[in-house]
Amino acid sequence: MARFAKNFGAIAFRPFMRINVSVIRRRIFMTADIFMLNCGAERPGFIVLRVMPKTLHKQHKESIGFLLVATALTIVISYMPFGEFVVYPLRLFVTFIHEGGHALAALLTLGSVHRLAIHANASGETYTSGGLSLLISSAGYLASTAYGAGLLTLLHDSGRAKAVLTITAAIILTLTGFFAADQFSLFIGIALTGLLIWVAIGWSARWAHFFLSFLAVQCCLNALYDLKTLFLISATTNLHSDAVNMQEATMIPAVIWASAWTILSILALALALKIYAQNLGLIPKPSKSRV
Repeated sequence: MARFAKNFGAIAFRPFMRINVSVIRRRIFMTADIFMLNCGAERPGFIVLRVMPKTLHKQHKESIGFLLVATALTIVISYMPFGEFVVYPLRLFVTFIHEGGHALAALLTLGSVHRLAIHANASGETYTSGGLSLLISSAGYLASTAYGAGLLTLLHDSGRAKAVLTITAAIILTLTGFFAADQFSLFIGIALTGLLIWVAIGWSARWAHFFLSFLAVQCCLNALYDLKTLFLISATTNLHSDAVNMQEATMIPAVIWASAWTILSILALALALKIYAQNLGLIPKPSKSRV
């Protein structure tokens, strides 16, 4: 039976940046139509910088605003005393996604999942047998990144927020019902499911969209933070980890696997941001060639 384990910095952003200028009164529109510098549009003596196209749909502007506010809120919380306790439930959520990646990879490669455990320090363990160990070991950290990247690609459409939250709640509940091994894991699984369903059903579409934006930011940043922790553990200790499992299976050092997963995660997030920008019309989509 194999064991896969997950081991254990305020800035405010505004949609407009104003600069008080007493003598300059002009309008400058950049030809790329992405940035618009509009002097004196609202009050004399002010420059207003809009970082979005003039023709951007109202819903897309709201999506950008939610993502920026969610990012700013995440940064502010990281500087707050005891800020880690504010996002503690989301840390546990990311751990659930991580361990769920191991479980799903085991099942898809015809293996078995014996149990899944989530610990109070936001670490976790999944015990499996059979299946392709290389894929199962890699699936944890990459699943966290893939989920966060997937959320980013969907954030342009506010109408999907409640559906995405509902599907995510079903995934967490399934993992909890079939594989949770202890009372703490059961409690956290049920609590996270309840939170997601409450947001999906009880909140308005706009607030559900904002919550999903915040969840996406948290998932992406936590995935990268966990990979940084894995890299340091792999480089300086012999603690058991998914990278150590890969080292034992391939004889390739654990730090190499940690580095490879980090690079893949960064590339995946960069691609997700590119798709997000394309969906919003901030950058052009690739043209389809005709044969």
